[in-house]
Amino acid sequence: MLFPFYIAQRYLFSKKKTNAINIISIISVIGVAVATMALVIVLSVFNGFHDLVASFFTNFDPQLKVVPVEGKTAPADDPILTKIRQLPQVDIATECVEDQALAMYHDKQAMVVIKGVDDNFDRLTHIKEILYGDGDFSLHAANLQYGILGIRLANMLGTSANFNDYLRIYAPQRDGQLDMMNPQEGFVADSLLSPGVVFAVNQSKYDRNYILTSVTFARLLFNQDGMLSSLELRLKDGSDFEAVKNEMKQIAGTKYKVLDRFEQQADTFKIMQIEKFMAYIFLTFILIVACFNIIGSLSMLIIDKKKDVVTLRNLGADDRQIKRIFLFEGRMISALGALLGIGLGLLLCWLQQTYGLVKMGERSGSFIVNAYPVSVHYTDVVFIFITVMAVGWIAVWYPVRYFTRLKE
Repeated sequence: MLFPFYIAQRYLFSKKKTNAINIISIISVIGVAVATMALVIVLSVFNGFHDLVASFFTNFDPQLKVVPVEGKTAPADDPILTKIRQLPQVDIATECVEDQALAMYHDKQAMVVIKGVDDNFDRLTHIKEILYGDGDFSLHAANLQYGILGIRLANMLGTSANFNDYLRIYAPQRDGQLDMMNPQEGFVADSLLSPGVVFAVNQSKYDRNYILTSVTFARLLFNQDGMLSSLELRLKDGSDFEAVKNEMKQIAGTKYKVLDRFEQQADTFKIMQIEKFMAYIFLTFILIVACFNIIGSLSMLIIDKKKDVVTLRNLGADDRQIKRIFLFEGRMISALGALLGIGLGLLLCWLQQTYGLVKMGERSGSFIVNAYPVSVHYTDVVFIFITVMAVGWIAVWYPVRYFTRLKE
């Protein structure tokens, strides 16, 4: 094993009879390095967007969410839910009733999602960090019910952050049949006032559809007294998240699902993972093209060292050792390119993280972040290195196997 490696590294770094071989070897290393660097940078940018989106949902979504497997709602006093909320690791539990309704403000209307929550919702999530306006987080005061709108929904309805008139909410009656002679009787109507703020999650799903209000209002509107759509939870600091989640799943059995933040937004993150995987596939194809330079370099080297191969055979080297010499040569080119590309990729990622060299747009403030977000996941780096080495090994196997058959 050491003999083929020693000869291979001498061949790699020594001057060849034909100068073109040196040039092609350098081009091979550069080609592999550039493709590897592209993989590191692109996957890190995808990770950056993934983490950025996750941070947005953190402001609105609970740490854990328990929802019924069948139907939209479940009894709030279900012993299973009571047992879950009484776990010692649970810090805050919020009952939630959520459903669709029609919102009308003056002459404008929109289909919305009413999300009714307990007063401790601001301690369950980071909702206060994404509120804009002159007011504060408040869901009700005495007999008045408040509604906090998503910023894009407020723009659509023309309410602004602080509206003075009532925001009318209509929801269909759940019991009885609709009387076409008097269709208004088929709806429950109620109204909300503004606490002086709107929220901005920076996700269209929430910003243009959701109205946050009290769970009491939502239960009356949707005729769901004593029911809940979900039980939203926050754990105490220092709790073993996975262990608690698994314990809750065991308690919930087949009646309820226990969802973490990523599972609550499974569709969004699944799409992002698919996009990242497709980018990896396309860049791997570019890497494969770059490895064709290694094939050319090795082919010319084998021809150039034809007399050396005869000499090595005369000295007792067998075909297997000869083959390993050139296999090691190709693998070292791949390894050098991979290490150089990973090093340059990590350097550029650090520069982007530190200085934001590549901007999202020409004008500051046009986007949520000014520069492309970057997040290096070292599992990706290891996977990229393995990919480069695997592609390099496959690329050099055939030409080495073919050309080393030549005896003279």
